[in-house]
Amino acid sequence: MKKILLLGGSAQQVIAIKTAKRLGYYTVLCDYLPDNPGQYAADKYYNVSTTDVEAVYKVAMDEKVDGILAYASDPAALPAAIVAERLGLPSNPSASVAVLGVKHNFRKFLSENAFACPRNFTFNVGADIEEVKEKIQELDFPIVVKPTDSSGSKGVTVLKSAEGLNAAIAWAESYSRNKILIVEEFIESNFPAVIGGDIFVWDGQIILYGEMSCLRGNHGNGLVPIGERYPGGMNEKQINNIHTELQRLITALDIRFGELNIEILLDKEDNVHFLEVGPRAGGNMIPIQLSDIFGIDLVEANVLAAMGKKPSINQQKKKGYFVTYVLHSYQNGKFDGVFISDLIIDNVYRKEIYKEKGDLVETFDGAGKAIGILFLRFDTEMELNLFCANTEKLVSISLM
Repeated sequence: MKKILLLGGSAQQVIAIKTAKRLGYYTVLCDYLPDNPGQYAADKYYNVSTTDVEAVYKVAMDEKVDGILAYASDPAALPAAIVAERLGLPSNPSASVAVLGVKHNFRKFLSENAFACPRNFTFNVGADIEEVKEKIQELDFPIVVKPTDSSGSKGVTVLKSAEGLNAAIAWAESYSRNKILIVEEFIESNFPAVIGGDIFVWDGQIILYGEMSCLRGNHGNGLVPIGERYPGGMNEKQINNIHTELQRLITALDIRFGELNIEILLDKEDNVHFLEVGPRAGGNMIPIQLSDIFGIDLVEANVLAAMGKKPSINQQKKKGYFVTYVLHSYQNGKFDGVFISDLIIDNVYRKEIYKEKGDLVETFDGAGKAIGILFLRFDTEMELNLFCANTEKLVSISLM
């Protein structure tokens, strides 16, 4: 019985464990959180941090695993690649995974390989604030301050002037593990949304393009993703530009297989700017959403690819307009329930709720504080647009 080592056992990662078991693999799980739900689904569990390369390597050696998968996990993607390389297991080059995983390295790579890239500079937490302010004057406002090693817009602030810089740095630092921050020019765009979603690569070629438009929260800074819609509303030229640049990037980095999460902005000339290309499946159940849209099983594809087996992806889009909505609250409290308007109740075809009645709910500032996810399908683009324009009237969270 072949073994697969899975790095991460959160609620969103359990499906990868269950899928691997369904495919007949013996599942070994590493996760440092003692209350992770994945331990109850896996065949064997190790209380080991997924970012501890040597500890993961020891588990992989002791268990004699045949493949390693860091499903939907940014921090675990590089350790998975390093350990798989050491053991001669299926892997993308760890050097390429390292480039994708840290923003300042990625920006450097983009510039050196003639991809569109905003002007930027990096600095360490604790750097002299006056020196940072001097460097900022070399950029055009607005600017963006962010950690170099987080995703999903965590710790990100947009500034129209140097006012608020100290708070922006503190916010970015709170989400940074490596304590290296980046400041870059804001990309002005004619397209109204960040383009997100996932792609899937096999044998160095993208075999699934799953670009969508991101929904962002209206409260707070409006940067945190609260869903994805498909089709995304891009015209044919924009889609072609996106596909061309994505494949060029995959080729330049020698990415061989697997699902990658994308965040893209189009500038005023429709040039493609890569905000992030994460070397792992997207969070907020993007693989499930794309599986629904295209009639495939991307979770299964991730497991098979990690085991060196070619996945079956025959892309055939289903009829309709699809959107996910991340259930969230902008205040702390105890979960009481979800209100869904009768106007859209029949459009909800899947509902994942992470909380039980009475569970603590925290103010939403990232995917880790989501309450659940709704999956909706509409017959017309007008219905989809109406939902996206009125999400907080049509869906709400009740707190005790």
